[in-house]
Amino acid sequence: MSHKRVTKRKVIIAVGGVAALGAAAILLPQANASQDGTNDAASVKTLKAGDASDLAAQLQQLLGDAFAGSYYDSGQQQLVVNVVNVSGDKNNVLVQAEKAGAKVREVQNSAAELEAAAKTLKTKATITGTAWAVDPRTNQILVTADSTVTGAKWDRLESTVQSLGSGMATVKKSTGTFSTKVSGGDAIFGGGARCSLGFNVTAQDGSPAFLTAGHCGVAAEQWSDSENGQPIATVDQATFPGDGDFALVKYDDPNTQAPSEVNTGQQTVAISQAADAVVGTKVFRMGSTTGLNDGTVLALDATVNYPEGTVTGLIQTDVCAEPGDSGGSLFTQDGLAVGLTSGGSGDCTVGGETFFQPVTTALQATGATLGDGGGVGAGDGVGDNGQGAGAVDENGDGIDDRTGEAVNGNGQDAGNGQGAGAVDENGDGIDDRTGEAVNGNGQDAGNGAQDQNGAQDQNGNGVGQQDDNGLEGGSGVSASN
Repeated sequence: MSHKRVTKRKVIIAVGGVAALGAAAILLPQANASQDGTNDAASVKTLKAGDASDLAAQLQQLLGDAFAGSYYDSGQQQLVVNVVNVSGDKNNVLVQAEKAGAKVREVQNSAAELEAAAKTLKTKATITGTAWAVDPRTNQILVTADSTVTGAKWDRLESTVQSLGSGMATVKKSTGTFSTKVSGGDAIFGGGARCSLGFNVTAQDGSPAFLTAGHCGVAAEQWSDSENGQPIATVDQATFPGDGDFALVKYDDPNTQAPSEVNTGQQTVAISQAADAVVGTKVFRMGSTTGLNDGTVLALDATVNYPEGTVTGLIQTDVCAEPGDSGGSLFTQDGLAVGLTSGGSGDCTVGGETFFQPVTTALQATGATLGDGGGVGAGDGVGDNGQGAGAVDENGDGIDDRTGEAVNGNGQDAGNGQGAGAVDENGDGIDDRTGEAVNGNGQDAGNGAQDQNGAQDQNGNGVGQQDDNGLEGGSGVSASN
């Protein structure tokens, strides 16, 4: 694994010194999202993939049982939302979805019906070499069988799919064999296995760590950045098989600086936050064996029956992968962390199916957050010298004494000036000395923080959409975050 070494060990997500491949070799600059230029509330909005993910999550909650999945039309840059059972309340459901900026499509199968069908497959067709996931573009379950599923196994799978009823599921035959993508080579090494680092994170206790595949985490407890090198990190948590394929691995040196970046070999992509995958979104995968490759999200909530056991809740894509790519990062062009490479079939010569662990689920399960652990004392926000975010501000002027940059405190008392160098004894979110708003992220920082586009709710969380100038509002996170 290639590293950029600084005074404190700085580990950048770089997986092998491999060359980028094909169309994925060039990542375009971050593109701004834009609306369609009109003020018509019922018009379909033009969205970036990350904004489409946010909108899909909002509409799922808003529409309730009428919501039957969604996908991203990358050609039109639009979110398409499936709805069912709208005959009695058709206008209201359609208006709500259209008002939010989505393109609405009425479909036959509800989310509950698709979920019930998936449970039937789990009960009757859990066969090694099979996988299934919901494909919102067809409004069906996509069932895939690898080359080992033959004879009585194939008959059992086919009859189970037929029992689900017409229009509920389709079966696809794969020429490859489903497997996890572990091998020997260079990148991160443990117990004779080679995997890829996914995303650097900060563990719940504030220590620097990274995410990788769970099947890597159960293969070895300690991991090195060279084949015969000393261990640099130790597995803290690992899940595989079962409810995911992810592991949290903590760096042994607490002074390790681990920024949220992906080194593609040609450029470094800053990772701003984690996001749920959206079907139809173009994604990029970085791995220690094959480098940078791109493809499309095909389906969500995939169940894969590996030889080692069944794994649920995965993302299915057509991005290629090979042994050693396990755990590698799946991300979008605009710097959203989406997944960790789990496994699949095929290779980067013939293609195939690949499955990824959602990053959002892994972060929630481990309690980790994307970002730089920053070494001892960083991120705990307890220090009274402005060290809440790893900065040094001994005179409390809000400027990092080392870098000369503004300090954005992240600590428990940021609103009281201990995280951001401000003084706010009454907790009203206004610096008592300057009269300016406090940009802390602490308990007493005030709750009317301004969103990047000026949109604001009572909690200061913003609306997570774009303004008329096409500037991205983020995902509902206030500018002070």
